[in-house]
Amino acid sequence: MAVFDYDVVVIGSGPAGEGAAMNAAKRGKRVAIIEEQPTVGGNCTHKGTIPSKALRHSVKQIIEFNTNPMFRDIGEPRWFSFPKVLSRAEKVISNQVMLRTNFYARNRVDIFFGQAQFLSKNEVSVSGSKGGAETLRAKNIVIATGSSPYNPPDVDFNHPRIYNSDTILKLSHTPRTLVIYGAGVIGCEYASIFSGLGVKVDLIDNRDRLLSFLDGEISDALSYHLRNNGVMIRHNEEYESIEGTENGVVVKLKSGKVLRTDAFLWSNGRTGNTAGLGLDKIGLQANGRGQLQVDGHYRTKVDGIYAVGDVIGWPSLASAALDQGRAASEDMLQAEDFHFVSEVPNGIYTIPEISSVGKTEEELTRDSIPYEVGQAFFKDTARAQISGEPVGMLKILFHMETLEILGIHCFGDQASEIIHIGQAIMAQEGAANTVKYFVNTTFNYPTMAEAYRVAALAGLNRLEHR
Repeated sequence: MAVFDYDVVVIGSGPAGEGAAMNAAKRGKRVAIIEEQPTVGGNCTHKGTIPSKALRHSVKQIIEFNTNPMFRDIGEPRWFSFPKVLSRAEKVISNQVMLRTNFYARNRVDIFFGQAQFLSKNEVSVSGSKGGAETLRAKNIVIATGSSPYNPPDVDFNHPRIYNSDTILKLSHTPRTLVIYGAGVIGCEYASIFSGLGVKVDLIDNRDRLLSFLDGEISDALSYHLRNNGVMIRHNEEYESIEGTENGVVVKLKSGKVLRTDAFLWSNGRTGNTAGLGLDKIGLQANGRGQLQVDGHYRTKVDGIYAVGDVIGWPSLASAALDQGRAASEDMLQAEDFHFVSEVPNGIYTIPEISSVGKTEEELTRDSIPYEVGQAFFKDTARAQISGEPVGMLKILFHMETLEILGIHCFGDQASEIIHIGQAIMAQEGAANTVKYFVNTTFNYPTMAEAYRVAALAGLNRLEHR
């Protein structure tokens, strides 16, 4: 068995692993990364973030073509199959793999493909690689193995019409009807995608409103637009049984309802990828959801072993995972600019998309913080009228006395881009972080960013008329 020595070994090449590996390599450390899939990128590139967002973009283009009267000069509305739309996502995936492979090569990070398993706290074996079993030794090891869909044992995921959020990317036909069980972020995003392709979607939610962590007004807007696009949302429901048949799936709910559908998508929960790592050999134990506990520096209870990304739970976002990986690397290298990732914007790629940062109205009300609201509706902005994307709004929550910005919530086209302007101002110190910044700053016209000025003026006007 070949043995290789490194300063840092990273298990997993998703955003968290990439962040840790690249930062250590750029600081002169000898780094190896282990990936169980045949190519780098992790589940983010191959099964989650990248393919689903590429799918969404294609579907959004189809919707625009089919609903914009200007395109009738080109041809009549068209129907596109799911596999055809998926083919474009596969091109994006291959581009991302090539890009990231070049990153590792340029920074002299060695890649080992295969299954990682701990031999000791400083040794990891890699099996299944082309060269046979190998052992990697390092002072520091980073666990960045990500997560996978939780598959309940009473659901037959081997049935050809029952999918989870990974296997749905292998769907080889376009169903006429689809039941999605689980109305979290992934469930809502796929409800948008399939309804945009003309599929009749039932979205089963075991809570009383969609994405309850969102500002209530934004959650209500999402519900309205999903329903407006033909999605049947069923709240406060739980399944009794899910049975595949010869030509579909029968979903029985505890409320007595019976749904018959062409295909079924399970999107209720995820599990940390820790099984098979041999954690017992180093004295680590995952919780019931396969996740590892870390301290404020992403250190596990075993000296020299860190964990980052989805495998530690919150916030389970690719954006945060990359920063967590870099932060863990900074800590192990004893660098001065370590920071714990705590303020993370939400980016939800439904149609239209959602993004938010800071407090919601519900949280501010609960904590008895006096606040005011400034809103800008996209339908009133020139740029949205020009682009034909009038749906949505920007909402700024700010303190009634200090004018400090407390939360920003955006719903509509480019929401995940627009939010970062407000995020940057919220991060400023003292008087720089007030709603007056948006009033006293000149924005390009016409732009979507101008919505900040409109919302700020509206909020300050509400204060003056009290």
